[in-house]
Amino acid sequence: MEINFTHKQSAHCENGVVSNLMRFNGFEVSEPMVFGIGSGLLFSYLPFLKVNHAPVVTYRVMPGFIFNRFAKRVGVKIKREKFKNPKQAQQRLEENLKNNNPVGLQVGVYNLLYFPDEYRFHFNAHNMVVYGKKEDRYLISDPVMEDVTSLSEKELEKVRFAKGAFAPKGHMYYPISFPEKLDLEKAIIKGIKHTCKDMTAPVPIVGVRAIKKIAKLIRKWPAKKGIKTANHYLGQIVRMQEEIGTGGGGFRYIYGAFLQEASKILDNPKLTELSVEITKIGDLWRDFAVDASRIYKNRSAQEDAYNKIASQLEEIAQLEEIFFKKLKKAI
Repeated sequence: MEINFTHKQSAHCENGVVSNLMRFNGFEVSEPMVFGIGSGLLFSYLPFLKVNHAPVVTYRVMPGFIFNRFAKRVGVKIKREKFKNPKQAQQRLEENLKNNNPVGLQVGVYNLLYFPDEYRFHFNAHNMVVYGKKEDRYLISDPVMEDVTSLSEKELEKVRFAKGAFAPKGHMYYPISFPEKLDLEKAIIKGIKHTCKDMTAPVPIVGVRAIKKIAKLIRKWPAKKGIKTANHYLGQIVRMQEEIGTGGGGFRYIYGAFLQEASKILDNPKLTELSVEITKIGDLWRDFAVDASRIYKNRSAQEDAYNKIASQLEEIAQLEEIFFKKLKKAI
């Protein structure tokens, strides 16, 4: 039981799943276009939610939002299912496979055996596609992997029913109806407006204000929390940025690619200029990650290192605030 499904590697799991499922169903939509139309770019600080004993910092919207928004804006309908019973979840998965319908799954990464050990920890918002089954092994197209892979029945059940924050509960999803043609122009404009609104929101835990808040906290953590906890919190910020599917700097690059595509579709050269600008901001996020990692790995020789990286974040916040205001005007 194997569906003729084309695996294509992507930078981020949810974008890649959506792009690959759309391609399977006859619509060629790039990963950046999915991400931009789905308003995936965000920054949020959630101190009331802990992962690995540290406050959550996310560089993207909640899992599932990208596909939901993308689908709504281009006229695609999605079916989503969650399960209490693993056997029922397996049965529904196999029904879809028998009907030649590859499905997206939300899973935990801690027990994904094909992931390198350093990437396997308690994060339950990873996405993959199951496109078949041979004997007792499910055929997996994981968009962040170069090649397809497989998991046994028990291995897949374990990641589908991982425990903890964002527990997937067997979450399975797939598109069920499509328009004759995707209206990308209107969808792009809606996606951009939504992202601009999110990133300039007047609340301290979302958008550029949340980046500024994190910068202030970084200055306080060593004295208030102690070096060990401060380093752990700092490591969480970088891990969520560079190693997990929340993609801080990398998402800026994807968004730049989206604006380049959108510039051609909308015949708006200003978006090409802004794509260069957000890519440069992505470089600054990467510089921050490198400097922050030196601190929590005890390799920074700089005095006042925490204040330095806090200043880097404040600069990024200022540049992003200017950028998203310009982007809003451009459309």
